[in-house]
Amino acid sequence: MTPDKSILFGVADPINKVYPNSVKLALQSEAGLQSEIITKQDLEEARPNLVDTHFIFSTWGMPALGEDAIRLYFPKLEAVFYAAGSVQGFARPFLSSGVRVFSAWKANAVPVAEYTLAQILLANKNFYACARYETAGDHDSAQAVKAQILGNYRCKVGIIGAGMIGKMVAQLLKQHDLEVLVFDPFLPDDKAMELGVKKVPLERIFEECQTISNHLANNPQTFGIFDYALFNRMLPGSVFINTGRGAQVVEPDLARLLKERPDVTAVLDVTFPEPPEPGHPFYSLPNVILTPHIAGSIGNEFERMSLYMLEEYRRFTRGEPCFYEVTEEMLKTMA
Repeated sequence: MTPDKSILFGVADPINKVYPNSVKLALQSEAGLQSEIITKQDLEEARPNLVDTHFIFSTWGMPALGEDAIRLYFPKLEAVFYAAGSVQGFARPFLSSGVRVFSAWKANAVPVAEYTLAQILLANKNFYACARYETAGDHDSAQAVKAQILGNYRCKVGIIGAGMIGKMVAQLLKQHDLEVLVFDPFLPDDKAMELGVKKVPLERIFEECQTISNHLANNPQTFGIFDYALFNRMLPGSVFINTGRGAQVVEPDLARLLKERPDVTAVLDVTFPEPPEPGHPFYSLPNVILTPHIAGSIGNEFERMSLYMLEEYRRFTRGEPCFYEVTEEMLKTMA
C-alpha cells in the first residue's frame, strides 16, 4: 500500500498561525506531510513532487484552482482538509473533480457563537447606548436609556440564519430565559422545536426583537437583503448585530436609519468592503460599533481548527464516518 503524501497549500502566514508545530508533527508522522508550504505560484516548479499528493491541508488563503489545474497538478488527490470556515471560494472545482472537501466550519463557529452570545446579552441591557452617554458625561441621557432597559429575562432575540453558527447561538441562548425567534426557510420544523426556537418571517424579526443577529449564508439570494424597509421596523432601543457578511446589508440604508434613529445601535464585525472606505458614515455615527472581523477564530482559537481537520483526516483514513464533509448540495445554503 502506497503511504499517504500530504502538503500544506496556500499562504504561509495563515498556515503557520493555524497549524502549530504539534499538529504539523502529527501530520508528518501520520499523513506524510511535506515540510515545505506550497503556494499557487509554486505549482509549476513543484509539479513533479505534487503528482503523488493524496491530501491537501490548508486554511484562509486557500488558492482557487480550476478542474484542469487540479487534474494536472494533483491527479491522485483524494481530499482537501480546510482548517477554516467557508469553502465557497474554492470547493466546487475540487468536488467536480471527485476530490472530497472537509471544513472546520464547526470549529470556526464556536468563537463566533461565543462573541454573539456576549453581544446579545449586553445589547438586551442597552449596554451600548448607556455606555455611550455615560462615557460622554451625559448622565441624564444615560439614565433615560436605563429606564427603558428590558433586560434579558423573557426578552425576544432574533436569529437570522440557522446554519452551524445560528444553531450554536440558539443552543447557547438556551441557558438564559429568552424568547428566540428564527428566520431560516431551510430550518425544518422538528429542528426548530429541538432548538427551542420559533420560526417566523424576516419582517417579524425586525418588528418584535430587541436584539437581532445575522448569520445568513453568503450567496446571491442574500446580497443586499437587509434594506431600509427592514431596518425601519426595528423597535426603540434595539440592536442589530452582524457577524455574517457585510454585503448582505445595504449600508446606505442602515446609515440612514441610524442617523434618523439614534436609539438604535448597529454592532458590525463585518462590512462591505472591510474596512469601510474612508469617510464612510459608519465612522462618524455614534450609534455604530465597528470591530475588525474579530468574531471568528483568532489567537489561541486558531489551533482548534487544525485539530478538527487532523481528527477528520484520521476518521477518513480509518474508514469511519466523517463529521465535516462539504458536498455540492450543502454549498447552496452554507455560508
